[in-house]
Amino acid sequence: MTIENIKLDINFVRSKFPAFSEPLSKEWSFFENAGGSYVPKNVIDKLTEFMISTKVQPYADYPMSKIAGENMDKATNIFAKMINAKEKEILIGGSTSINLYVLSNALKKFIKPGDEIIVTNQDHEANISPWRKLESIGAKIIEWKLNIENHELEISELKKIINNKTKILAVTHCSNIVGSVNNLKLISNLAHEFGTIVIGDGVSYAPHGFPDVKELGVDFYTFSLYKTYGPHLALLYGKEDILKQLPNQNHEFLEGEYPYTINPGGPNHEELVSLIGIEEYFNELYHHHFNDKNISTREKINKINELISKHEEEIANPILELISSKNNLKLIGKNQIVNKNRAPTISFVSNNRSSKEISKILVENNIATRNDNFYAWRCLKALDIDPNDGVVRLSMVHYNNDMEIKKLSNVIKNI
Repeated sequence: MTIENIKLDINFVRSKFPAFSEPLSKEWSFFENAGGSYVPKNVIDKLTEFMISTKVQPYADYPMSKIAGENMDKATNIFAKMINAKEKEILIGGSTSINLYVLSNALKKFIKPGDEIIVTNQDHEANISPWRKLESIGAKIIEWKLNIENHELEISELKKIINNKTKILAVTHCSNIVGSVNNLKLISNLAHEFGTIVIGDGVSYAPHGFPDVKELGVDFYTFSLYKTYGPHLALLYGKEDILKQLPNQNHEFLEGEYPYTINPGGPNHEELVSLIGIEEYFNELYHHHFNDKNISTREKINKINELISKHEEEIANPILELISSKNNLKLIGKNQIVNKNRAPTISFVSNNRSSKEISKILVENNIATRNDNFYAWRCLKALDIDPNDGVVRLSMVHYNNDMEIKKLSNVIKNI
């Protein structure tokens, strides 16, 4: 059976997430996944096991400590394989905002007065403000502006502003407001012609399919693990040849010990180990749908990504179509998902009601969502949307089902 004939077993998926049977949350349809996803039982079990059995300082010779250290290393190695990186090319920090702030401090080494840094106004603030702060050391900040008609970042505009002075380009892989997936591979290839370092923000992309960072060609890539079915942590990938050159941001005795040099304080031990549960869940997902056992971690991820994408397209497109058809609502971004050209993160505003009013109606009907600027206030200002009222955002992942979509549709129809 080819993957074209395989459909995601949504009942199997939802059976792995305790939230769907928990009294408080089971009455709700959860459409705020872009703010943070539910976690599978595998993650909870790994966290509990660590806290009970190995909650000690790791890497000593006694058994509990050895196991703790081994599992921390195992979790790091697993995620390196999942995104096709080397183990010493990734670090696990407290959040994407922290990871990028520390990285920006380290990359100051490469910036001289008059050098240029490109940021966009489509990004989440986490991948804008750390780079804008480098203006204080003489960097010139250039903004790659989205097209206000189609809400996209256009390559033709990037070509007008990038040049040999451009040292850093910070760009989102997928906007948490617009939802569009930007062509990071094309962007990276173009930037590298000028010797520019590319920092890709995958926070809104990774929940819908873990990326292959080598295929993308980026120099750095980050995403939030609490949005990819794990605890409140974030991953940062960096090319080894660049990491080696970065000045130490950590304790003095760790000089030269990359990537720890840009991870002050190190990772949260128990939450790092719980990431093993994410791989366990994805393995279960793979083996439930596919028979081939002799396959690499990355090949498994590719197949699961495709399975998830098909399901997300099926559940998101009816909502995109419905919002697009209503005269009183304005959809942000593309009105259809085709070949994963956008994420199932759907933002809209109303012509005759505030976003807060609409959000209240949704919540009153047990639709878990909200109105906000979602830390992308520059994007909203560019689109002439009040950042204080923001947009209504409906964000789905692969565990959302048809029943929830029908319930959501009925509420939207009545707005």
